[in-house]
Amino acid sequence: MSIIIMILLLGFLILVHELGHFIAARSLGIKVSKFAIGFPIGPTLWSKKIGDVEYLIHACLLGGYVAFPDDEKDSELPPDSPERFANNPVWKRVIVISAGVVMNVIIAFLLVFLVAGIWGELPSGKADVYVGKIVAAKGESVWESGMEKGDRIISINGYKIKSVYALTLYAKNSAQFDGKVDKEIFEDNLSELEGYNIGLDPETIIEKGTAVKLLPRENEPAVILDDDILKGLAFYKDNQLKLNEKQIKLRDKIKDKDIYIANGKTTLTDLAYAISDNYRPLDIVVEREGKKIPLKTIYPSKNGYIGIMPKSKMITIKTKTLPQIIKGGSEYLGQQTLMQIYGFWQMISGRIPAKEVHGIVAVAKIGGDVISSGGMASGLLLTAIISAWLAILNFLPIPALDGGHFMFMMIETMRGKPVDEKVIEWTSTVFFVLIIILAFLLIGNDIYALITHQL
Repeated sequence: MSIIIMILLLGFLILVHELGHFIAARSLGIKVSKFAIGFPIGPTLWSKKIGDVEYLIHACLLGGYVAFPDDEKDSELPPDSPERFANNPVWKRVIVISAGVVMNVIIAFLLVFLVAGIWGELPSGKADVYVGKIVAAKGESVWESGMEKGDRIISINGYKIKSVYALTLYAKNSAQFDGKVDKEIFEDNLSELEGYNIGLDPETIIEKGTAVKLLPRENEPAVILDDDILKGLAFYKDNQLKLNEKQIKLRDKIKDKDIYIANGKTTLTDLAYAISDNYRPLDIVVEREGKKIPLKTIYPSKNGYIGIMPKSKMITIKTKTLPQIIKGGSEYLGQQTLMQIYGFWQMISGRIPAKEVHGIVAVAKIGGDVISSGGMASGLLLTAIISAWLAILNFLPIPALDGGHFMFMMIETMRGKPVDEKVIEWTSTVFFVLIIILAFLLIGNDIYALITHQL
């Protein structure tokens, strides 16, 4: 049921977008010939002519459109009619083209204000993270750290923790003996090993039986994750050097040794890799009874676990009064939209893997999950964010989108004459096909993710 509700909300966004174009055109005396939900691909599920406008619902429910007599070769409207879209001044056409985006922006704000007014609060996107229970095996470093049940985790390695995701990310990327080493640490250790063992060449196999003096083990540097990574806007790339299978086995063999007796298969470089892969510290500060307490260093397990069951409490923005509703709602929508824009930039720059990019099916599934777990308020807020995002996407300067039409009008204004209709038609058709192909590829991605239980 929640997924159906989400699908209806997405359909509502398409409807209001096209209504924006429709109302603006009719208000400015421009004739509309068709008002459609869905794209004209495959069968038409329903159509009816009311007055001089034909209303349609297509089977391909990936969008919608408003058509003008200009788009129809057999239109009865005279070529010089002021009711034709192309015969109107640029400013009128810009209003009509921009109206869909404007409607999406208005709806985004109205939905956020509605939730803020009815529920009296909005999520801040942040949460206080607490230690629910310590579940690590006896002897793990968390027991020696001074951490207690009920502590609020304030920071890790100097960065504030405002979500369980951030806590998990720090632990995961600080796993001990993870088979990776920092290049600088490796190079320093290799240099020291050469100094300890004069005459040994880094790349030459050490003669069997040779006693090699090893360095005292030191922790690897603490992981530092910036705000974008902690918010899930960027992926953490450590750029570390990976150990091969031989070096990993060597690491485990010499872990507690000061001297290594060569087996005739190892180089000094292998040893430098082996001793460089070590523990990564987590320096945690907690709050207990109103006091900030720095804990003793914690070292996550090989699997990246600290050994606690965290709990979180959402931090909300209070919206009890009209000024709070407007201010809090605007800040919430602005912050969420900026996150969407940043995420989009991460995607097109290749920093987010293609398999992590999803389409309308994933949106409906995730939206349904959000409604099931967080209630209607969460669903409406997600719909508001999607509406704002649709406005941004639609206004990108890409032919076939509203932004593409706007771009052609700006070129017309600068040139003093319209862009050739064939150029507009050809480029719009090409990009429309590309957009549809992309949409179906994303749907394929969604279906695969559903089948493999990644969504």
